[in-house]
Amino acid sequence: MFANIKQIFAKRNKDLRKRILFTLGALMIFIIGTNIKVPNTPDSSKDLGFLELLNVIGGGALKKSSIFALGVMPYISASIVVQLLQMDIIPYFSDLAKEGYVGRRKLNRITRYIGIFVALIQGFAFSVSILGTGAETFEYIRVSIILTAGTAFLLWIGDQVTQKGIGNGQSLIIMSGIVVSLPYMMSEAFKTFVLGNENLFIGILSFLVYLIVYIAIVIGVVFISESERRIPIQYANKTASSYGSKQSYIPFKVNSANVIPVIFASAFMSIFQVLARFITNEGYIKFVNKFMNYSSGIGIIVYLLLIVAFSYIYTLLQFRPEDISKNLQQSAGYIPGVRPGVETKKYITSVLIKITTFGTLFLVLIAALPILFQNYSNIKNTNISLGGTGLIIVVGVALETYKQIESVLEQKEYKGRF
Repeated sequence: MFANIKQIFAKRNKDLRKRILFTLGALMIFIIGTNIKVPNTPDSSKDLGFLELLNVIGGGALKKSSIFALGVMPYISASIVVQLLQMDIIPYFSDLAKEGYVGRRKLNRITRYIGIFVALIQGFAFSVSILGTGAETFEYIRVSIILTAGTAFLLWIGDQVTQKGIGNGQSLIIMSGIVVSLPYMMSEAFKTFVLGNENLFIGILSFLVYLIVYIAIVIGVVFISESERRIPIQYANKTASSYGSKQSYIPFKVNSANVIPVIFASAFMSIFQVLARFITNEGYIKFVNKFMNYSSGIGIIVYLLLIVAFSYIYTLLQFRPEDISKNLQQSAGYIPGVRPGVETKKYITSVLIKITTFGTLFLVLIAALPILFQNYSNIKNTNISLGGTGLIIVVGVALETYKQIESVLEQKEYKGRF
């Protein structure tokens, strides 16, 4: 790693340095924008509940009523929906997915249109939440348009980073929003544990335990992110003992769904929370407070069960064992000891279910930690959290960006030898 850092500053890697600096500059614009408020709107002092994930991803922009309050999450939500629609749900989308580069461009354009539409809806819901129900119609429209424009601008910045910088632009924007909130969270933790404790020794010890647990969560996230199950593949026209041959395999990530189940579960729960602001029925409000709220035990269980369900559904839809089995059969490939066709499909399904079970349990633990910490600890400061899904995003994006930088350096090194 340190050798790669030294290579970045080498003279021959001037182009890579420019790309890294361009990326950092673009992310700095995003961070500055999170502190620019929408005119004539107050900061949100309410408990965001299931919208807290959106606030963390946006670097606290939602609570600040920033022009970037929605971040790029409307686009992420739209891309997830479009990805699901490609899985033979709507033939038009699945056909586009098979058309190569042209099809991907069309799907990307459709995703952006859907993302802007989602941003407009979310912007209107946010404007009602922040302004209340007594504001004029023009005020709701004004705030909605500003927030939608903020999301559109971030999508443009993300594209520029992807094309001219390093890494995936949208992913890096999400990661930077989470990272920028970490120093503030740590300072709040220090104030609460150390400065706010009558016994200085106990306060320092509590803060150290907090840091150790946080670091342990980061290590666990890195381990799970890099863990995979490799299914060996043999081809009929190749032999494993041929000179210079490498073992072929199908890699399945332990947590292949990443944080998408958490986003789905949070979005599903937040729909009921948002509707509760408009529906004044007492029975419905009681239902939301009991079953769709972080602060209730039943609400936490429902939330975690939704994560489990979405994990299995998304993983099986994403990989589709039947398609993998057919592709292997068409390319004269097979899994040693498993018959092609139905048996291969069953075997792959069994493997996916087993590794998804382990990955889902870890995801549930990560998602539950901050909720349990807030609900059942004596810490009343809502700015302090313990781990959570944000770390999964940060680790995943950081690893992917590092691998891309490493790949560029290897290419430069390879060209330099000839």
